[in-house]
Amino acid sequence: MDQKSGKISVVDTHAHLDFENFNSDRDAVIKNARLANVAAIINIGINLETIKKSIALAESHDFIYATAGIHPHDANEMKSDQWDEFIELLRHPNIVAIGEIGLDYYRDYSPHDVQKKILERQLELAVEHDLPVVVHTRNAWQDVMPIFTEQYRGKLKGVFHCFSGLESEAKAVLDAGYFISFTGVVTFKNANALNIAAHYVPLDRLLLETDCPFMAPEPFRGKRCEPAHVPYIAKKIAEARGMDLAELAKQTNQNVEKLFGIKII
Repeated sequence: MDQKSGKISVVDTHAHLDFENFNSDRDAVIKNARLANVAAIINIGINLETIKKSIALAESHDFIYATAGIHPHDANEMKSDQWDEFIELLRHPNIVAIGEIGLDYYRDYSPHDVQKKILERQLELAVEHDLPVVVHTRNAWQDVMPIFTEQYRGKLKGVFHCFSGLESEAKAVLDAGYFISFTGVVTFKNANALNIAAHYVPLDRLLLETDCPFMAPEPFRGKRCEPAHVPYIAKKIAEARGMDLAELAKQTNQNVEKLFGIKII
């Protein structure tokens, strides 16, 4: 709740405002987010270029934060002599997490062994720098989960973003102590993600995100997604859980504060 206005505020924990999809109207999109009572946006870095762009956005807007990560799609492009630059970017005061990182065997833009190597290096850095991780996994659950639930169990904190998996997979993530984040997919008809969000994930482990420009919620499905859409995601989950929207917003904002160490006003 925004105490000044009395309006319900929410946080978009996963956005890609630096993508070219927003080149023509980025400032307007950011303004729209504010008008929609989006209290904070975490812009996600997926390679060195986008990390720098995310930091620039954070420096220009006091409610935008940045992350630094090498996405599995970009793993093959990361060279050994670039890690010093990556580590220097990690030290920027606006960086609140390492991510998004993980494994993606659907697109297979990078060889699996390279993806694993790049992921492992970033997990080492997350532990070293005491930063949470933002995890991406697609068609790679069998390789991802042992890393997070066994090898690094108790050593990391983080969130599995854009969750649309099975109840058993949600259980493994929750049992290992991680948060789970949901996108506009929960508004789609017969969405399994909504069932998981509504009936399985404890409220104190739930986060909201758009993953914009992708996966716009109803009634914007098929169009470009943006942070101003996150209230629609919150409303759908609150309805499915049979709870007050203000309560859901308050708790998910507190979850953001706990995981990322930022103050939501």
